[in-house]
Amino acid sequence: MPLPLTSPLGPTIETARLILRPPLREDFDGFCAFFADAESMRHLGGVQSPAVAWRAYTSVAGAWHLDGAHMFSVIEKESGQWIGRIGALYPWDWPGREVGWGLLSPYFGKGYAIEAAAASMDYVFDALGWDRVIHSIAPDNLPSAAVATKLGSYNQGAGKLPDPYADKPVDIWGQTREEWAQNRLRLKT
Repeated sequence: MPLPLTSPLGPTIETARLILRPPLREDFDGFCAFFADAESMRHLGGVQSPAVAWRAYTSVAGAWHLDGAHMFSVIEKESGQWIGRIGALYPWDWPGREVGWGLLSPYFGKGYAIEAAAASMDYVFDALGWDRVIHSIAPDNLPSAAVATKLGSYNQGAGKLPDPYADKPVDIWGQTREEWAQNRLRLKT
């Protein structure tokens, strides 16, 4: 299968099994599938309609245009399938600059979240010059906490997100650029 076209909004990053790039118009069906996937959306507000998926999809694309970064569309190289969205985000009034992740549930447990999140961490530290990264994780989201732990991030305590998530409990995980330099080496071995 040929590689997807590079987005005019930002870089394309290749890992061993994945392609990360800003969203393209053809990714909308993947966003709809993600927002309709009960397991994928379990800690992200529950299943949502295509109208809500459209707003999220255009918000991600708009953030790439306005800020030069946001979540990448994650494409599985072997199949060419859109399998999730992972990458940088820093919404207004957010508790910090975040690398977040979300995959379609059939792709859970295959190491894709760690692979794509690690590439995103490299990108935000090396290309964007961030000094620190957070991951906002619901306290009962053990799989996401396991991804953060594998990346070398650690739970820094309870945090607060802005509306419409202000009433949801969240733990702030994270690490510094210096910590990532050491943790990245450990991931490669």
